[in-house]
Amino acid sequence: MPRKKNTRAAQGTGSIRKKTVLREGREYSYWEARVTVGVDPGTGKQIRRSFSGKTQKEVREKMQAAAVAVNDGDYFEPSKMTVGQWLDTWSAEYLNSVKPRTVESYKANIEQHLKPAIGAKRLSELNAVDVQRLYNNLTNKRTKEPLSAKSKKNVHGTLHKALEKAVSLGYIRHNPADKPDLPKVQKAEIKPLADSEMIAFLNAIKGHEYEAVYLVTLFTGMREGEVLGLTWDCIDFKSGAITIKQQLQKVRGTGGEYILAPTKNGKSRIVAPAKYVMQVLTKQRKTQNEQRLKAGPAWSNPLDLVFTNSLGKNLCAQTVYLHFKKLAAEAGVPDARFHDLRHSYAVAALRSGDDIKTVQENLGHHTAAFTLDTYAHVTDQMRKESAKRMDSFIEGIQAAKRRKNSVRGKLRGKRLFQHKEKPSKT
Repeated sequence: MPRKKNTRAAQGTGSIRKKTVLREGREYSYWEARVTVGVDPGTGKQIRRSFSGKTQKEVREKMQAAAVAVNDGDYFEPSKMTVGQWLDTWSAEYLNSVKPRTVESYKANIEQHLKPAIGAKRLSELNAVDVQRLYNNLTNKRTKEPLSAKSKKNVHGTLHKALEKAVSLGYIRHNPADKPDLPKVQKAEIKPLADSEMIAFLNAIKGHEYEAVYLVTLFTGMREGEVLGLTWDCIDFKSGAITIKQQLQKVRGTGGEYILAPTKNGKSRIVAPAKYVMQVLTKQRKTQNEQRLKAGPAWSNPLDLVFTNSLGKNLCAQTVYLHFKKLAAEAGVPDARFHDLRHSYAVAALRSGDDIKTVQENLGHHTAAFTLDTYAHVTDQMRKESAKRMDSFIEGIQAAKRRKNSVRGKLRGKRLFQHKEKPSKT
């Protein structure tokens, strides 16, 4: 007698089908997947779980997530899964398309704040009160001081994203982190260099080894990482354009390794800087060529960076910043931050007459609305100055009108007088 084939499905496998039910005389359709998640040790029978959703894509995603977890040995019954277990699964499986630095931030928030506070709690039992209590009690693990509003917001962002994925996979019905009461994040004060401060700063950096770095930053508005990550292939000397597509980023936990990562918003942009900027870059290319010849075999610039040390190595952001602070103090602005060079560019561009859309694109902001909000004080002053110019224009028009009417009145009076003086015919 031939042996009966084993038709059992392997763990993690499943099937999807469309189902239609009749409710109150109307047909309703949905998709359902059934996945094998294990074997009952008592009976030896397969344990299968169902996932349903409105679309085939939604259900397939749920099924695949369960399959991955089963094959990795990380599958937990939704009713038994803890918050900590889900956070580990989420950070390991669902952040592949996220920037490395952002992933690091998420994992740090999970390990330092989320798992210690709510990790042991059942995912299905987590509620809004638990989440609010977590946020209220967040502290700096080193100083024991309450976290800043911005840091609390970052922790919230991590938890909310993780729980939102759990909702989409059907592990929980609602996101308990949807509507927390968080402290308002105070916007950092914008402190662009005044004209006199800018002149003093330019004098202070003259001849400094990082002079070109500071000049390009000040007159293009690039972020520090974007300037330090600028490569020669991004500079078109013929057209006078610079493509900003990356930033130099330090890899945490490597002891000083740097990589080229995408820009802050993940998008590239092209700027057409002043001719002076291109002259600075031309001089920098000459300086670097001289450094390369002098260094000989010791030269190494595999990333083809524009700004390097005398041996071709990338510049350390911390070193560039410390030198900036020293030079700023010499210029009489000890409180200045490197990022203030970017703000100084933006304010100067707006004052020079650049429209807000152009400034937004040059700075790499997501929207013009964000640029307007960031530099509201500048645009307010510009609007006041515009109103004054319009007042002057209106006064000029009205004065011209009065002069014209006065001339017309005099001519009319003269003609009337001449008419009265004219002798009558007899």
